[in-house]
Amino acid sequence: MTSRSFRRSKGAIGMAAVALVGLSACGGGDSDGDATSGGGSGGDAIDCSVYEEFGDLDGKKVTIYTSIITPEDTPHIESYKPFEECTGVEVTYEGSKEFEAQLQVRVKGGNAPDLAIIPQPGLLKTLVETGKVVEAPKQTEANVDKFFGEDWKAYGTVDGKFYAAPLGANVKSFVWYSPAMFEEKGYEVPQTWSEMMDLSKKIAEDTKGEEGVKPWCAGIASGDATGWPATDWMEDLILRTAGPEVYDQWVNHEIPFNDPQVVKALGEMGKILKDPAMINGGLGDVKTIATTEFQAGGLPILDGMCYMHRQASFYAANWVEAGAEVGEDADVWAFYLPAMEADGEKPVLGGGEFIAAFDDRPEVQAFQTYLSSDVWANEKAKNTEGGWVSANSGLDVANLKSPLDKLAAETLQDEQSVFRFDGSDQMPGAVGAGTFWKEMTNWIATDKDDKAVLDAIEKSWPASSK
Repeated sequence: MTSRSFRRSKGAIGMAAVALVGLSACGGGDSDGDATSGGGSGGDAIDCSVYEEFGDLDGKKVTIYTSIITPEDTPHIESYKPFEECTGVEVTYEGSKEFEAQLQVRVKGGNAPDLAIIPQPGLLKTLVETGKVVEAPKQTEANVDKFFGEDWKAYGTVDGKFYAAPLGANVKSFVWYSPAMFEEKGYEVPQTWSEMMDLSKKIAEDTKGEEGVKPWCAGIASGDATGWPATDWMEDLILRTAGPEVYDQWVNHEIPFNDPQVVKALGEMGKILKDPAMINGGLGDVKTIATTEFQAGGLPILDGMCYMHRQASFYAANWVEAGAEVGEDADVWAFYLPAMEADGEKPVLGGGEFIAAFDDRPEVQAFQTYLSSDVWANEKAKNTEGGWVSANSGLDVANLKSPLDKLAAETLQDEQSVFRFDGSDQMPGAVGAGTFWKEMTNWIATDKDDKAVLDAIEKSWPASSK
């Protein structure tokens, strides 16, 4: 049976439901058990003496507020139990679909939770500006210094003060493909950007006689958020063509949005997304990218109509929903979106969550410290069937249950990896969730000129932020 005859068999479900909240990871085992982390090797034990310095916590209560709701909340709640058993602290978990809007209302109204899981550095900065977020205790900061890279710590830092430790993460720099289709055609996973482009050209040539079959498929439609998958493409390309330092300058508007280096990145992106020979397998012409829901953008791979689809680790949920098995020897798998050179830095685009506190009571500080430790990261992994990883280097990859989570962890653990947070999430809302989404959609839907697109976004940047 060829890969094209798969047709999304509903029986082939290889992962449990995958939460969209986070996948990405990091990991490994430098869990040597210092006094700050609580140290159990691989998270097998928790050193309760670590929390004695916070005083007698028995009977104290801590509240935590998050956007993560049932059933994805259960692994979080379960992962808190070792801390509760150690300290006698009762943790009350509250998840809400209206989290982002309600959190700001509660903070400004003097009804903030003790702790909140913040999904974006931009939201953290907004909350810090209220004066209600308290700096993280020294014990939490010590954990972050040990188990996370400087880049991750920087995302939890505002105006030189450290507030929030990283928690979960996701990896966006992935290309999904069918291992069976690659094997059938003798294609190898590319190791550099030029190898990937050469492979794309070869697939286009090999499939000329197969109606509707193309190397790539994509979809950027997402209701009011239409366009965001295209911004992820753009961010990945800037990281690869210009490098992390230029990326940071671009995100912070230290260089204009229409800088020549950005123009170059968009041009490189267009070699895939604007070329009718490259895209949109199983879906239609180039313009169909703008009208195809992002959830469906990669599914033509299952019908043999498309060979590659760039999308984040959290896209695993969509494969499962379609009845496909995710794995190295399964229906679909993913490879790292190659850097320009095989032996240099490997830029990784992603997102993540951070834990911020609105109170400095000892029990709050103790719980924040626990959540920043290797012990918690491993406990969370053991309680999660799939769809979660962390950039905590003390996370033992063996504790992750899904193969995709392990791949994400290995990607972040690579010594050559350089992580950068989703750029649009860090930009002013009028740009990142406004003109950037809109103009990237126009770039596809109306074939708007590269320079005109970038000029329009640059013009929209708020004057107060320039």
